[in-house]
Amino acid sequence: MNSKIVIIGADHNGVELKHTFCEKLKDWGFIPIDIGPYDKEHSVDYVDYANQVSHIVGSNPEFRGVLICGTGVGMSIAANRFSKVRAALVHNSKTAPKCREHNDSNILCLGSWVVESKTNEDFLKTWLTEPYAEGRHNSRIAKLTDSPNKIIFTNGVFDILHAGHLALLQFSKRLGDKLVVAINSDSSVRKLKGDNRPVNNEDNRKKLLESLVEVDEVIIFDSDLEDVRNHISPDVVVKGGEWTSEEVRVRDNIPDNIEIKLFPIVDDYSTTNTIKKIQGLDSWNKK
Repeated sequence: MNSKIVIIGADHNGVELKHTFCEKLKDWGFIPIDIGPYDKEHSVDYVDYANQVSHIVGSNPEFRGVLICGTGVGMSIAANRFSKVRAALVHNSKTAPKCREHNDSNILCLGSWVVESKTNEDFLKTWLTEPYAEGRHNSRIAKLTDSPNKIIFTNGVFDILHAGHLALLQFSKRLGDKLVVAINSDSSVRKLKGDNRPVNNEDNRKKLLESLVEVDEVIIFDSDLEDVRNHISPDVVVKGGEWTSEEVRVRDNIPDNIEIKLFPIVDDYSTTNTIKKIQGLDSWNKK
């Protein structure tokens, strides 16, 4: 239900459009929370309303926000001062979906002077229905994130380290203060990959990961990853792959209070490919 909540505010120039939006949002199945103002005749400071909406949205990841002033510019400047807020100023039909698809914007800023009401309404509907594409955009958004004092958790085999592993770990570290990596035990790897794996035993894999500046702690686990994760109680779980966040949450039984971030698979990098390449070298069979 929280994903349907839209916090909406304006200055005096956006009061009428805000009222229209609240009615439309209800028709579309959303829950608008109108923080004001309610009187277009009295001038107010747009910053005050931008601050309120931004604080609420920044503190509630599932909420969306809408801010309206004459141009939308002042609202966007004020909103983007807040941590965890990605406010997008939209004046055209291409920006409305792209700021969601590429930037995962969580506040929409519109100008009542710049664009006519029906067109702004179309922008709003497009913005609300366009999904975030995740994938390659996750690593870019991570560079915008200021999230100290958070525990980040990821896991894997990490047998032969390659550039894809390093990119995952760098992405993960940017999300918080402490990065904990859980690695499969040797017996667990053999069950997953076959009797000829891992190439590097669990102690060596642990030492290599611990030598990286991005990694704060490494834990070896045998079978029950969920128990390890529950013991760590991370703020964010990072997963690589082609799944969506909700698919990962259901599959791995991750509680709603833990944020999930997806890191896209780095093309051309895998431990299996590295092993095959080594085996293909002329020197492989030399004694």
